[in-house]
Amino acid sequence: MHTPSRRHLLGLTAAAASVGLAPAIWTRAAAQAQIGEYPFKLGVASGEPLPDGVVLWTRLSTDPRALSGLGPRSFDVAWEIAEDDGFRRVVGKGETKARAADGHAVHVEVAGLKPGREYWYRFNSGGHASPVGRTRTTPERGAQVDHLRLAYGSCQKWETGYYAAHRHLAADNPDLVLFLGDYIYEGALGRDEVLRPHPDVVARDLDSYRQRYAWYKQDADLQAAHAAAPWVVMWDDHEVSNDYGGDADRTPATPEQFLRRRADAYRAYWENMPLRRAAHPDGPKMRLYSSLDWGRLARLAVVDDRQYRGARTCKAVEEKKRIPYDCPERLDPKRSLLGADQEKWLAGRIADSQAQWNLLGQQTLMGELRLQEGKVSNDGWDGYPATRRRILETWRDAKVANPIALGGDVHCFFAGDLSVERGQPPVATEFVGGSISSLGETNANLNAARFVNPHLKYAEGEVRGYGRVDLTPKGATVTFRGVNGLDKGSPVRDLAKFVVENGKAGVVRA
Repeated sequence: MHTPSRRHLLGLTAAAASVGLAPAIWTRAAAQAQIGEYPFKLGVASGEPLPDGVVLWTRLSTDPRALSGLGPRSFDVAWEIAEDDGFRRVVGKGETKARAADGHAVHVEVAGLKPGREYWYRFNSGGHASPVGRTRTTPERGAQVDHLRLAYGSCQKWETGYYAAHRHLAADNPDLVLFLGDYIYEGALGRDEVLRPHPDVVARDLDSYRQRYAWYKQDADLQAAHAAAPWVVMWDDHEVSNDYGGDADRTPATPEQFLRRRADAYRAYWENMPLRRAAHPDGPKMRLYSSLDWGRLARLAVVDDRQYRGARTCKAVEEKKRIPYDCPERLDPKRSLLGADQEKWLAGRIADSQAQWNLLGQQTLMGELRLQEGKVSNDGWDGYPATRRRILETWRDAKVANPIALGGDVHCFFAGDLSVERGQPPVATEFVGGSISSLGETNANLNAARFVNPHLKYAEGEVRGYGRVDLTPKGATVTFRGVNGLDKGSPVRDLAKFVVENGKAGVVRA
C-alpha cells in the first residue's frame, strides 16, 4: 500500500488541494457568499476510527485570536474522502453546516469504508479548500494483524514551550494517536517561563474556552499531528479547571457555578475534538470513556478519571495535594477514581477481551508513588488505591493477555511495573509518555523518588516529548522520544526504548 511521506502529505495545502476541483461536490459550499479570509486556520482532524468509518473534523475560523469567532452566521461546508491522496478515487462526499451554535465546528461521521486501510480527506467552504488530512480505519474485528504503531502524548501548555514533539510525532507515521489530557490550559498567563503568550485571562465560559482552543489549534505542528492519523482523545483537568474532580473545584466557586463552567468547558471540548455526535455533552455531563479494537492484535480502553471520581479525602491533613500514606480514609474500598458505572464497564472490557495486547489509556501515573516525607498525592490513583487494586486484580484474575497502562499528566517519562502488592511479580507494565511542552521535574528529584519506589525502572523529567508503541504478535516496543520544548525547530532523539515480551509483564530495556 502506498504511503506518502509526511512532507508530501502535509504539503498538500489548500491551494494545491483545490487545483482542478470543479466537481459538483463543491457547488453549494463554493457558490455561497465568499468568506473573505481563509477559514481553515485551525486545520483538519479525524478520530474515533471503526472498521467501516471515521469522524472527520474541522472548525471554521478566519482569526483564531478573536473571541467572537465567525459571528452568528452558518456556513455550508463540503467534504470528501478518497482512497488516494490525489482524490482520483473518491469514495464519499457530502455537505454539512458549520453552525455558530457549535462554534462553527464540523463533525462528519463517515461510514461505508473498507477496514484496515488509509484514506485522505478535505473540506471546502466559502470558496476555500482545506488542507488534506490522512486517516485510516481499524482492521476488521477478529482479523489477524501484524502491526500497530500508536503514538501518545499529553500536556501541551502553550506559553511554556513549542510543539516540536507534534511535528516529529506526525513524521513517525502512526496508525493511531492517543492524547491523554491537558490539550489546553485554562489559566491566565503565568508570571514566569512565558515563551509565547495567549490572552491573559482565565477561560471560564463558552466563548473564552472556544478562544483558547482556537489559540492552540493555530499551531502548525499540532495541525500536522492531527492531519497525520486518527486521534482517540481523553481530557484531564486543565480542559476545565486545575485539579478539579467530579462536581467539585478547588476554587471558591459554588457547586452550581462550577457545574455551569464545566458544562461550557465540556461543550467547547466536544466542538474542538474529532468526536461523534453520541459524545455531545448534556449540560455538565459527557460520556467520553471508550474502547477500540485493532483486530485481534490489540484492544485500547480509555478511561475518564476526572468526571466521576469521589471527593478528595484526608482533607484535614492535606498540604499541596499531598496526604499521609497511612491516612485510613484513602483506603476505603467504596471510594472510586472512575465511578461505579465506569469501573463496571472497564471490568467488562477487560474480561471479554480476546486481544493479544490490552492497553489502558488513563491520564496520569497509575503506579504508586510514595514521596520521601511519607506522603502520596491526593489527586490521582494514590488518592483512590482501591480502584487501582480492583483493576490490577481483574487483569490478574481474568488472565488478560499483556496488559499495558499508558499515561500522561505528570510532565515526566516513567516506565514501571504494576503489581497488586509491592514486591509481588508484576501484573502489568506502565509507560508514562512525558509532556508535549509543559514543564517537568528535575531528574535529581525523580532519582530520589525512584529510590523510594523501586518498581519505577525509569524516570526523566527535564526533556519534553511523547511515547511511541509498536505492537506485533511477538512483543511490544515502547520508545520515549525527546525534544527541546524551548526550540521550535528541535530535532528528536530516542531517550529510552523498552520491550515487553508476549506473555511476560515488566519493564525491560531494549
